[in-house]
Amino acid sequence: MTDMAPLRTVLGETGQSGIGRVGVARASCPCTGETPVPPGRATFSRSRLACVALACAVLFVVSPGSVPGAERPNVVFVLVDNLGYGDIGCFGSTKHRTPNIDRLASEGARLTSFYSAAPVCTPSRASFLTGCYPRRVGLHVDYNGTQVLMAVSSRGLNPDEHTLAELLKERGYATACFGKWHLGDQPSFLPRRHGFDEFFGLPYSEDMGQRPATQYRVAAPPLPLLEGETVIEAPTDPSQLTRRFTERSVEFIAKNRNRPFFLYLPHTMPGSTRESFASERFKGKSANGTYGDAVEELDWSMGEILNVLKRLGIDDRTLVIWTSDNGPSLRRNVAHGSVGPLHGWGYSTDEGGMRMPLVARWPGRIPPGTESDELTTAMDLLPTIVKLAGGEVPTDRPIDGHDIWPILSGKPNAKSPYEAFHFYFLGQLQAVRSGKWKLYLPLEEKWDRRRWHDEPGDPCERKLVDLDADIAEEHNLAAAHPDVVERLTAYAQQAREELGDIGKPGTGQRPAGHYPDPRPLWLNRVKRVPE
Repeated sequence: MTDMAPLRTVLGETGQSGIGRVGVARASCPCTGETPVPPGRATFSRSRLACVALACAVLFVVSPGSVPGAERPNVVFVLVDNLGYGDIGCFGSTKHRTPNIDRLASEGARLTSFYSAAPVCTPSRASFLTGCYPRRVGLHVDYNGTQVLMAVSSRGLNPDEHTLAELLKERGYATACFGKWHLGDQPSFLPRRHGFDEFFGLPYSEDMGQRPATQYRVAAPPLPLLEGETVIEAPTDPSQLTRRFTERSVEFIAKNRNRPFFLYLPHTMPGSTRESFASERFKGKSANGTYGDAVEELDWSMGEILNVLKRLGIDDRTLVIWTSDNGPSLRRNVAHGSVGPLHGWGYSTDEGGMRMPLVARWPGRIPPGTESDELTTAMDLLPTIVKLAGGEVPTDRPIDGHDIWPILSGKPNAKSPYEAFHFYFLGQLQAVRSGKWKLYLPLEEKWDRRRWHDEPGDPCERKLVDLDADIAEEHNLAAAHPDVVERLTAYAQQAREELGDIGKPGTGQRPAGHYPDPRPLWLNRVKRVPE
């Protein structure tokens, strides 16, 4: 870790995960505790640069996890908010103009069975950065039972967890996060404490502005924009955020073009509010209202990133990954986004809530036009990227993701590493997928967004779907395939034992971070916390 929290919780039981995993030999990679590189420190003399380059080359050659003959790639990971499977052109949208994102797909890879590990913001983001199921790291629910972390929560990403940023920082990467964080707004949970040299963004969603206290949450301050751990604007203007995060990203890339870098760009749009936000240049220009305006500005942002990579001559040594955290929401029963051929919406374990469009590009390494329908997930990014950087995935605790580079790079006959993938909502295990089969578990009460307001959910019958033949999940084949039902039910029971379920802690769970005295993030009020 970089800056350590004043209070650290104790890890729970560790060990090798047995949930649908394929054995992978891994070596321990403990955190080094390096101090973050301040802005402007990434300049080297020629002699020092030569030494660093030689050392990196030696490390890279001997590392079994790296790509043979390649330098450590720069990594740009773009994560958009609440965007659907059918909202970009290369996944079937006819409403939104997304030529730059579509270019990523045509010049790289398109994964069509890529899943977020949760259908809402906080848990899905936790899985991207830790390589774990959200329930494993304790971020499947807030302390008060809500499905995401609220402003001024005492809960956050445990400082003891390994993050993708920390593991890349150990490999000499410059790291930055520009955008929506949503893994805790107290000092010990913010990005600078989790391996990022720079942070410019929101601590949580753009719909969590100033509001009074309710039975579910404490009073929240005006929507804060942070530089590092200091509030520099409140309230900030959401319509300018895509532009501002993009500008900072371009600056960061230019500043670090002579060293490997990891740019995490978690945009706030299309967002969680009833109407999305876009800057004046894009407002009113799309065929799909404010939602479409926001999507097309996100595409512009991707174009700016690709342009600067090309202009600086680092295009062919940069891996770019673009996806969404979860599906689009029904905003007061108004559908803005599109799930394409899928069933359901965001905030659900239906395909439309958790199957996400993913495109990736690395010229010379990912063949143009690569496509795969193999099951992959958000948890796979950490082990895949760490190994590409020549690092090792930690073995001091279970990591649920897998190295999916054979799939991303278009290796012939590359198969999913998953025996089973589990669908959780608010800590309730609701479904499991294995191969082409998805089993919805029988539930007396299936939890959904109504739990926020103490309203009961509906009962759910056992349902088995063949996703290869029925991507819309229209036909229940449970009666015709009892053997498949039995096999997937056994996988679900394994998950209950290790990750837990409602009223049942898992043997492999680890606690979320806890901050004993949470305070609102007010403008011009800086709370000093020991590092």
